[in-house]
Amino acid sequence: MTARGRTTLLRTAFAAVILAASAGAAQAEPYIAARQGLKCASCHVNPTGGGMRNATGHGIAQGAIAARRLDIGDTVWQGEINRFLAIGGDFRGSATYTDVSGGEDVDPAFAVDELRAYLEARMIPGRLSLYLDQHLGPGDSRNQEAYGLFWFDENQRYYVKAGQIYLPFGLRLEDDSAFIRQVPGINMNTPDNGIELGLESGPWSAQLALSNGSAGGPETNSGKQYSLRGEYVHSAWRLGASANFNDADDTERFSSGLFGALLTGPVVWLAEIDYVEDTGLPGGDVRRWVGLLEADWQPRQGHNLKATIEQHEPDADVDDDEQDHYSLVYEYTPIQYLQLRGGARAIEGASGVLQRDSRLIFLEVHVYF
Repeated sequence: MTARGRTTLLRTAFAAVILAASAGAAQAEPYIAARQGLKCASCHVNPTGGGMRNATGHGIAQGAIAARRLDIGDTVWQGEINRFLAIGGDFRGSATYTDVSGGEDVDPAFAVDELRAYLEARMIPGRLSLYLDQHLGPGDSRNQEAYGLFWFDENQRYYVKAGQIYLPFGLRLEDDSAFIRQVPGINMNTPDNGIELGLESGPWSAQLALSNGSAGGPETNSGKQYSLRGEYVHSAWRLGASANFNDADDTERFSSGLFGALLTGPVVWLAEIDYVEDTGLPGGDVRRWVGLLEADWQPRQGHNLKATIEQHEPDADVDDDEQDHYSLVYEYTPIQYLQLRGGARAIEGASGVLQRDSRLIFLEVHVYF
């Protein structure tokens, strides 16, 4: 790694630690939870965040995120058909334009990015439930999450869930293309079959999961994947750590990281740094680093300006291979359950299949319930 690369990466790492520790995470958007001083389990049916919103999540969507709430009468939508059954969903559509430096530009494209439906069956409300998260489009319908959840006590402090689950690791960003979601390989496109034990007690949130390690596919080896995540949540800051080990017989992957958030007036700061090591690869072992620093500024209710800096060091033993992402996104939520987003991302260095520097501009509409 070059001196410039080491300096940039160290700055990202330093920021991640300082932002989380100096004060003492959906679709999930961790900045919303940090702004409200809440844990993921406070707003989502899934205790680790993402997917279907619970009553508190619906309350925040209607009263704290939207610029104004349209009056729909005495009955307020909370996703409940009755006390035993609830539904929800997400739709995202976008228009994008990509400018590739030194190559052919990609024509503007319109696409349905996501159509997803949620179902929660509460056999014993507050204690025992069945949860489904189904991807309906684009492409073929496929199951993302399907699990049974049991809370050991009526205060919902300890739980166990089993089935196909999102694995606990780091910040649960909405953007699965972020380096911190892509490089460790733990995101909302790679659920796995397994079991998870969880703790939600006071400011503490912790999860331990044992899964097949095949990203939801058939079991193909004798090894297993182990995931551990812990977080302390304060009203103005939070600090967490996570680790993952995937034993795939001939190859192994170990990932670990620190993440946190800090609320400073109208600005929420998020940071994460992860280390990923692959061993047993045909070309030899590979060690990688990824980091993210994000700032979300709320000038007034219903408006959010997001700026992110990401860095990826694909091989710690190779110089001049750093990859950087810079993003600026404006989010406007005019009424409850409708969000409009527009932004730009600059990609520098090799990034996936794009081997040249490029610029991406997009507009997106997000409807959720």
